[in-house]
Amino acid sequence: MSQEVHALPAFYTSPPGEAARWVLAPALSGFWPELRGMEVAAIGWGQPYLPLWQAEAARCLALVPEPVAEGVAPPAAVMPELNLPLPDLSLDRILLIHALEHVERPDALLRECWRVLRENGRLLVVVPNRLGWWSLTDHTPFGQGRPYSRGQIKRLLRSRLFTVERRENALYVPPFSSRWALAGTRLWEGAGRRLFPRFGGVILAEARKEVLGGLPTGTVPKRRVVEMPV
Repeated sequence: MSQEVHALPAFYTSPPGEAARWVLAPALSGFWPELRGMEVAAIGWGQPYLPLWQAEAARCLALVPEPVAEGVAPPAAVMPELNLPLPDLSLDRILLIHALEHVERPDALLRECWRVLRENGRLLVVVPNRLGWWSLTDHTPFGQGRPYSRGQIKRLLRSRLFTVERRENALYVPPFSSRWALAGTRLWEGAGRRLFPRFGGVILAEARKEVLGGLPTGTVPKRRVVEMPV
C-alpha cells in the first residue's frame, strides 16, 4: 500500500484535501442533515467530517482499520480490520470513508457494520469512483486502493444485506496540487454535475440495514480488541 494512504491527516491540510472536504462535507450533511441523539461512528478516516454531527449526536466515534492507521495521530481508536470493537446493535449511523478501498476484506468489514448497526441503522459509504479522475492519480488517498463503479458498490452492499436507497457522485474538480488551480472548485462541481454526471471522483451510497434476510455469512469473531493511543 502506498505511503500516501498513511498520510490522511496531512492530505486534509493540502490543497486537494481542502477541496475534497469543501465538496464532501455539505454532500454528507445532505444525506444526514440531523442526527439528534444518535450513536454515530466514522470508520476509515472520518475525523474531518464527524464535526458535522458532533453537536447533536449522543456519541461520535472514530475508528481506524489497521491498514489505514499507520501514521495517524490521536484521537482515533485503531481496530483490527475485520473486528469492530463494539457490541451488537450499538450504532444508529456509520460513515465509511477511506475504508473499503483499503481493507483486504471489504465484505467482512461490511458484515461487521451490519452486526453493530441497529435494526433501523443506516450506512453511508464514500469510495473512489472507477471512472473519476481522482482514482487515476496516486498523490491522494482516493487514488490508492480499490476503486468502485456504481454497480459494484451496490452489489457489494447487497451481498452483505444492505439495501442501497440513494447514490450520488461528487468531487468533479480535478485533484490539482495548487490552491490557485483549485480556486474554481465551485464551477467544476456545477459543470461536472450537469455535463459529466458519471465522472465524479467519488461515489456516495446510503444503504439501509436489511433485517429480514438473516445474518450475513461468515464467522463473527468473538474476541474484540481495540488499541487506544496513549
